[in-house]
Amino acid sequence: MTEATEPSAPTSLTAFTARQLLAAYEKGELSPVEATRAVLERAEAIQPALNAFVSIDHEGALEQARASAERWRRREPRGLLDGVPVTVKDLLLTAGTPTLRGSNAVSADASWVEDAPSVARLREHGAVLVAKTTTPEFGWKGVTDSPRFGVTRNPYDQNRTSGGSSGGSAVAVAAGAGPLSVGTDGGGSVRIPASFCGIFGMKPTYGRIPLYPSSPFGTLSHAGPMARDAADAALMLDVMAGEADWRDWSQSAVTDDAETRTGLRDGVRGLRVAYSPTLGGQVKVAPEVAAAVRGAVERLADLGAYVEEADPDFADPVEAFHTLWFSGAARVVQGFGREQRDGLDPGLREICGAGARLSALDYLAAVDARMELGRRMGRFHTAYDVLVTPTLPVTAFEAGAEVARGSGLRRWTGWTPFTYPFNLTQQPAATVPCGTDAGGLPVGVQLVAARHRDGLVLRVAEALYGAGVGVPAPGAVGA
Repeated sequence: MTEATEPSAPTSLTAFTARQLLAAYEKGELSPVEATRAVLERAEAIQPALNAFVSIDHEGALEQARASAERWRRREPRGLLDGVPVTVKDLLLTAGTPTLRGSNAVSADASWVEDAPSVARLREHGAVLVAKTTTPEFGWKGVTDSPRFGVTRNPYDQNRTSGGSSGGSAVAVAAGAGPLSVGTDGGGSVRIPASFCGIFGMKPTYGRIPLYPSSPFGTLSHAGPMARDAADAALMLDVMAGEADWRDWSQSAVTDDAETRTGLRDGVRGLRVAYSPTLGGQVKVAPEVAAAVRGAVERLADLGAYVEEADPDFADPVEAFHTLWFSGAARVVQGFGREQRDGLDPGLREICGAGARLSALDYLAAVDARMELGRRMGRFHTAYDVLVTPTLPVTAFEAGAEVARGSGLRRWTGWTPFTYPFNLTQQPAATVPCGTDAGGLPVGVQLVAARHRDGLVLRVAEALYGAGVGVPAPGAVGA
């Protein structure tokens, strides 16, 4: 078993992890009001340059923080995250705040009285809901810009993209506007921006965190924690997955570890790790990315894992993914009038047109391909506990573009071949920062396990953090 390694307390409140905040509240060294004020100030400071937020709830957040401070004064904290500032991606319902989904087609004048299940669980555990974070329109692509809210920028280089579609959430965590954020991931949308922004992000097994309303992209989409390290993410995941929600008929039962924090620091000794640097030569990976990921893999071997270079047995499933993704997008806008359609992100409008031309037989063929991919990965994990790949083959490119200039690619799926396959299979997958390129832009390593082995993914990630590979995001990037 590895030793527990808690980082020493930082000097800035905006750099505290959730666990550090909770420890300080418990000792009476810090108030949730102080922490929340620091996060609100930080959010306001970074917003003009980075554009991470749709809305910031100053009064509401401070009211929640004062209530939390009183509970801590009485030594009666409400739950596991009492007083911890959290942000929420603007695809998830939050009572009292509009959920606009990055689109001019959504009216802010509706009655916003309901929390999504993940948000409800956070609120029940005393988290302080600070802000809603940016997303591309309806979360359709792997970068974050929208007709309604503009471009979200990378805190390491404002000329670069944050990634997406949970780009605002990744920026908020990396830049110190709250240690935790809730994202969603339909093809990499938690892992992509987490990798580009140098934080931890995880897509749990589908159904581990209940979703409501259901995503138009169906069972591709997962809610997931975004945090500065794996231990904070495990705490957040346990809160969001803590109980069933009757509104999600597809929520899955937990079959391995009821709490992912259990065994978090058991280490990797004896685990069977498959390292696939290019998915069998299918992906061209930038040399600096490949070197950083290989370094993380070597560290796992140093820690006692049995590492073998091995590729999962599948060809790129992008056509099946496109069929499911494009038809889901078409469903989003099915009831829109001409004026609403004309105002859509041009790329979204294009894939909606492609999706509308697909037949039921096309869709069912994609479902068949998905099931075959799931079968192949199920067999793969009888031989290996964990698959390790780069999270992305590149580091962050120019902001405001769906693909890098000069790449020859057309859609965001062209540069995310390591992420979307595992939405098709519904497996847990996480990204851990493992270095930077020559320009100082973060690189991520992806960890994938069999369905329902969420705790195993977090355990391997925690081992990397403990070994100094996944250095926690400083919470002061982008100042």
